[in-house]
Amino acid sequence: MSLIALATYRRAGGLATALVLDNQLYDLEAAQAAGLPAARAEWIGGGVEAMLKDWDQAGTWLRSVAPQAAALAAQGSIQPVAEGESAVAAPYVPQRIFCAASNYASHANEMGTVLAAKSVSKPYMFLKLSNTVIGNGEPILMPPETSKLDWEVELAAVIGKRCRRISAEDALDAVACYTIVNDISARDLNVRSDYPFKHDWFQGKCHDTFAPIGPWLVPAWQIPDPQAVNLRLDVNGEPMQQDSTANMIWTVREQIAYLSTIVTLEPGDVVATGTPTGVGMGRGVYLNAGDRLVASIEGIGRLSNRVQAERV
Repeated sequence: MSLIALATYRRAGGLATALVLDNQLYDLEAAQAAGLPAARAEWIGGGVEAMLKDWDQAGTWLRSVAPQAAALAAQGSIQPVAEGESAVAAPYVPQRIFCAASNYASHANEMGTVLAAKSVSKPYMFLKLSNTVIGNGEPILMPPETSKLDWEVELAAVIGKRCRRISAEDALDAVACYTIVNDISARDLNVRSDYPFKHDWFQGKCHDTFAPIGPWLVPAWQIPDPQAVNLRLDVNGEPMQQDSTANMIWTVREQIAYLSTIVTLEPGDVVATGTPTGVGMGRGVYLNAGDRLVASIEGIGRLSNRVQAERV
């Protein structure tokens, strides 16, 4: 078995929790009925979000049952969800998504951003809200106010332990899982001339559907070094971004430690850790209705969404 993850999927009657085994979805309740050691009732009822809030126990359970789940799948004792990846929804809806700006030198350069030396600087973070969250296969709505819709593939760390002023050395202990975030931006709405404040990232980045997330959550033990994974984003099958998290300015550890000096991080918080070069603004190319984006990260999977004009 090369992958186990947690997913939420669409089925008749609503959403349900699934185990992901080598990119195949298996209903968690069905796996339990087939002999998988029982998950807590509150995890079944509350789904992935409830598991994150109890990650010390849920993570331990998931790791312990992984071999047995794989054996049940191999024996045919449990069957994959018929619709497979097409049924995947957002794993859950985080209330807070902390995003890192200009965290790859190559991206800063393509945007014309002049950065201070790291020795005299600190991470630059901003927030996206729960309204921005969509899952795999759901449409990114293009507001009529923008003509410069853009993409940003990012590795996202999902917090599994409440922490305040955690050290960089200990920061990865607070990470439950990793996933993908596509930080969608309306570049022409990110700037303003009617105020002395030149940037408006709320207006440019917080529209509904502007944070595709997923396709599922991969437990942190399966990505032992988050600074050694490859990222990629394709638009209509054409590669736009290809890089490694090794090229981050501020590491995942450093970002979590910094955030925790400002706010107490809670289970379920997401830290989107920045994007590399290759965004549309740097190329002078922007998204249009009908365009298909596929954000992929090594060891996690593929997050696919199409752009759709928002109806007004």
